[in-house]
Amino acid sequence: MATTKKQTPKRFPTFDRILPWILVIGGALGIIAAGILTYDDNQILKNPSYIPSCNLNPVIACGPVIASKQAQAFGIPNPWIGLSAFAIVLATGMALVAGAKFKRWYWLGLEAGTIFGVVFVHWLFFETVYRIHALCPYCIGVWVITITTFWYVSLYNFRHGYLKLPTSLKPVGRFINKHHLDILALWFLIIFLLIMNHFWYYYGKHFF
Repeated sequence: MATTKKQTPKRFPTFDRILPWILVIGGALGIIAAGILTYDDNQILKNPSYIPSCNLNPVIACGPVIASKQAQAFGIPNPWIGLSAFAIVLATGMALVAGAKFKRWYWLGLEAGTIFGVVFVHWLFFETVYRIHALCPYCIGVWVITITTFWYVSLYNFRHGYLKLPTSLKPVGRFINKHHLDILALWFLIIFLLIMNHFWYYYGKHFF
């Protein structure tokens, strides 16, 4: 009598090996950036004339960003949120490297956190560039880490079926899976071009 083999869910071994390290490296760098911003924030509170080390020119300057009202969007310094959030990202990555397996609810919780993070950093991008008119290099680092984390956690959830696309959007999903790195690079390129366009009055004179 013929027997049928039990089908196992499709896995993505290469991607599954890379994601933990994206979370580990991103979480660690995020903690470092948030820690530096927390230190500078405390120094400014103690001494309003304190000049952060990243105040390099009229555009690249952490001081105006740290001193802005946007730096405490929820009533506490934004870096405090970063320290907590990136600690979770780092812990998740380390657990995955050690061989841990998480339930669907955990991945959906992480998805919700990264969605909040990616929306938050895009709001901060707008406020920093178009309202404060200054750029904090550590903040930019946090933007890059948050977007990358959101992107690949989302891809992981879709690939493993924790999130599902409607049938009509399956071709879009296949395109994203195939070109995920290209899309992420384009995302960062758009942010870079928006920054250069806004601050061209300063940087343009260095090119011409």
